Amino acid sequence: MTTTEPELTGPVDLCLPDGRRLNLRACGWSRRPLHRANLAGSWGRTKKWDYWAVLTDDVVVSVTVADIDYLGLVGVEWIDLVSHRSGGRTVTVPLARGVDLPALAGTGRLTHHSRRLDLDVAYLPDATQLSASWTGADGTSGSLDVAVADPAAHDSLNVVIPWTDTRFQYTSKHQARRATGALAIGDRTVRLGGGTGEAWGVFDAGRGRWPYRTTWNWAGGAGRTAGGAVVGLQFGGKWTDGTGFTENGVIVDGRLFKIGADLIWEYEWSDPMAPWRVRSPDGALDVTLTVVHDRHARTGAGLVSTEVHQVFGHWNGVIPAHPGRSDRIDGVLGFAEESRSRW
Repeated sequence: MTTTEPELTGPVDLCLPDGRRLNLRACGWSRRPLHRANLAGSWGRTKKWDYWAVLTDDVVVSVTVADIDYLGLVGVEWIDLVSHRSGGRTVTVPLARGVDLPALAGTGRLTHHSRRLDLDVAYLPDATQLSASWTGADGTSGSLDVAVADPAAHDSLNVVIPWTDTRFQYTSKHQARRATGALAIGDRTVRLGGGTGEAWGVFDAGRGRWPYRTTWNWAGGAGRTAGGAVVGLQFGGKWTDGTGFTENGVIVDGRLFKIGADLIWEYEWSDPMAPWRVRSPDGALDVTLTVVHDRHARTGAGLVSTEVHQVFGHWNGVIPAHPGRSDRIDGVLGFAEESRSRW
């Protein structure tokens, strides 16, 4: 499980000075966010987002701040994996006015204040603080207050996917970051992490220029190997296939093992509750997600539409834990998805 992709170790601009074309020196991967997304021009094709999720055995909560040029999206969503209830609030912002995402992922502060949703994402030196309060469509109030640790020694997977010199994506994926805090829904409070069991933060930052039609796979998870090591899973597919670069890797006790191969995904769009399997051509990685919940969402507004099956459950199988050696995982919390978009 090796890669021929170049590893970057110093700061680099995503684009050439004009802000329109890809800087070829940015093509590679890194263990820390190093790319400055100096995007300019090409209105309509530029997409930026910060997405957060906190995974637990019983509840998943996510936070999204996105600028897709045509509009902005700011939202909080919670899913009860036991009762299969869900809720939250998402606000659309015409032309993404006031939705400002930093050029360097995971820095600064993101805020939104409106009648039904207040959101604050603060990127601090050793943690990210997620705070929100909202009123759901059914009138139920909710709030979130969670800290997601960001230890200096914990790797993330950062990579540029180059389709052409004018269509490209920088993605920064973070898995297995410990989370602690609370989610309140009406008069119910759910403790996340700490003495109530492990909670894991997921961070996905995207900055780039996309074609109009896109299909992607994304999967991740966190937990422990059979030997007790903390493990994070990060896999992607479809949108990266054939580019020579991937967003595939495994994090073991904070150290990233980059996977350069395009992975093999086996699942059924028409039957998302069936198992999802992801494996490498050499068999060093072979994991299956047993699904407990399918989040199926479909949105459309004129020329813009998205449909996604995002499933949650537990991963089992083998992973490359060290060079030349595999380890077993059983019951690792996780998710997988296929998203189809016109945007």
